[in-house]
Amino acid sequence: MRPLSQLPQARLPAEVMLLPHAPALTTRRLLWPDEAACAAWAAGLAGRDALRDAFIELHGPLGAGKTTFVRHLLRALGVTGRIKSPTYAVVEPHATPALPGLAISHFDFYRFDDPREWADAGFRDIFALPGLKLAEWPEKAAAVLPAADLRLDIEPLDGDARRVTAEAFTPRGVALLA
Repeated sequence: MRPLSQLPQARLPAEVMLLPHAPALTTRRLLWPDEAACAAWAAGLAGRDALRDAFIELHGPLGAGKTTFVRHLLRALGVTGRIKSPTYAVVEPHATPALPGLAISHFDFYRFDDPREWADAGFRDIFALPGLKLAEWPEKAAAVLPAADLRLDIEPLDGDARRVTAEAFTPRGVALLA
């Protein structure tokens, strides 16, 4: 996978620039040999208290497994019903009976093209409130997103295997990787 600085920027509006992250506080390299390993890692993450107010960025090409990871994480948190990709809606809210009061917002910025959508859609308000935020394709909204606690770069390998680089950028992110 190419670093963010090497991603094509021609698809972004001129006023949106990719902003580099601060240096990671902690980095872990993972290998998920199959989807069961992804589900197991998501279940472990779901058990961490720091997840309640975390912002997690998910990077990777189409088909890397970003939405699959989110589904496993949300299931591990007790979310029931259909968990779909918010590709067209941009954000899908979720609630879980197992953790009442936990607001979960799953974003997919793949079709996000105008930073004015950020304010118009109320995303600033969602990010200002407590809760878990998960964002696929965050590079498309880099100019308006707050700093992530945790960044997962998911790289498809042969078959169902995935190489994952997990980077923590805040103390909360470090707690998630502990």
